[in-house]
Amino acid sequence: MSTNERCHIASGRTSTEDSATQAVYSIGDLAADLGVSSRAIRFYEDQGMLSPQRVGGNRVYSQRDLARLKLILRGKRLGFSLSDIRELLDLYYVDHDHLEQMNQTLQKGRTRIAELEQQLGELQMTLHELRELEALLVKTINQRKSGPHQRRTETAEELPTS
Repeated sequence: MSTNERCHIASGRTSTEDSATQAVYSIGDLAADLGVSSRAIRFYEDQGMLSPQRVGGNRVYSQRDLARLKLILRGKRLGFSLSDIRELLDLYYVDHDHLEQMNQTLQKGRTRIAELEQQLGELQMTLHELRELEALLVKTINQRKSGPHQRRTETAEELPTS
């Protein structure tokens, strides 16, 4: 059963969803549909971020659990820590309009953007320096290939330091 084929547990058996029941998912279905391992889902459960019910010893995930898992995975993909993600998920119930959750998400998102922009700047500087080194090495190699009598070793002081 995929998350698109919602099912419910009624009297211990699985059947197609109707309006009187809530959709549920197995751990294997969530894992396959969201591209994560069952172990990862159990980890998030151990961290208190998911709370599946148990039916006959099997984990049964609700639509709420599916939505929370999607948010957890998005948060990880965006580089948020598990504690940040947990904090944001817990804020869902703080106020009816979810303003506190949205404000905290905005603040953490802006902080993450600043971190990524700083990393990007550092990466761009490193790439620039590597390209300068590459050009110098190509030039030196070509000079040495073209004239065996023009051997000259560059000192460390002559290399570009950016």
